[in-house]
Amino acid sequence: MTNSAAVLATIRQLTPKVAARSEEIETARRLPADLAQELAQAGLFRMVVPEAYGGLELHPAVVVEAVETLSRADGATGWCVMIGASTAMCSAWLPESQARVIYGAPNVITGGVAAPMGRAELVEGGYRVTGRWAWASGSQNCHWLVGGAVVTKDGVPQMRGPAPEVRLFLFPSSDVTLHDTWHASGLCGTGSGDMEVRDVFVPADRSLSLITERPHVARPLYAFPAFGLLAVGIPAVALGIARRAIDELTALAHQKKLMTHGGQLLAKRAAVQEAVAEAEATLRAARAFLLETVNTTFEAATRGEVTVKHRAELRLSYTHAMRSAARVVDRMYDAAGGTAVYRASPLQRCLRDIHVATQHAMVAPSTLELIGSVLLGVEANTVML
Repeated sequence: MTNSAAVLATIRQLTPKVAARSEEIETARRLPADLAQELAQAGLFRMVVPEAYGGLELHPAVVVEAVETLSRADGATGWCVMIGASTAMCSAWLPESQARVIYGAPNVITGGVAAPMGRAELVEGGYRVTGRWAWASGSQNCHWLVGGAVVTKDGVPQMRGPAPEVRLFLFPSSDVTLHDTWHASGLCGTGSGDMEVRDVFVPADRSLSLITERPHVARPLYAFPAFGLLAVGIPAVALGIARRAIDELTALAHQKKLMTHGGQLLAKRAAVQEAVAEAEATLRAARAFLLETVNTTFEAATRGEVTVKHRAELRLSYTHAMRSAARVVDRMYDAAGGTAVYRASPLQRCLRDIHVATQHAMVAPSTLELIGSVLLGVEANTVML
């Protein structure tokens, strides 16, 4: 059995257990430690770690399917796996010695926040980093955490062309303070509180740049656009949540009777039938576009021929999938009527979760402006594509 088939088979075995613990995860506002370790043992946090370091090095389309399937069972679990798996791409950009130290243990979990919310002062042998980052999902179960920071010298930002130099830094969890700030409307079980470091020394070889540096591992997966790989699981979470919403509305429609319509089943209402049909088409079209661009871009990466247009269309498919999934969930929630507002309804959970996911900067509506500039042939800063 290939790595891909084995991972997907394992996830299908795990999803009933994950779904059964969904309320526990929501109430705890974090992923339970034992479940996180079970997911780690299944290799889900090593999906994009190089095979040379004991990882699975999966095709990004398989990562999409894996995260989507988990998110259908529980959105918060899918989100935590997405964050852990995507930050592990750092293993391919780190020097081999550091990559093996950090990612050598088979059950290691990494997480963190790439946004440059910190400051990294250049010192002999490395950097002294101070910063506080919001949205550090799954951080309670992480052994290492990543934080983005602007590089400074004597307090002055170091420039790389017109912009300050930005790097990612890896900290052992013992150097990081976690703040319980995650009192959110949705994705409650992700434990996405703040992480903070104060004047922590990071050796130079434990930092990296996805913008100015090439990966140390020369494999097709790491020729895939770096920010595309970092974000590939985000639309997958959305697709899984939206699929769950359709599942839940379909089940409800065969149970709920409408007293105002002579006891007719909800499934018999024309408006509900239309809503389900449109939701199905919307979701499957978004998923097809996502997988098309992921596969096309990966094929280009294997040839070393990834263009700016590939990168733009890839990111377009991510944002489109997120926005489409949100529309699907909204439609299913509306179609359910008053039943959906109760805490016991999975549809209200889907609604809350998807509308937190939409706020991620990598799939925000503003990404469409940059993508549209590329598609129109207008000059634009495409560094972050």
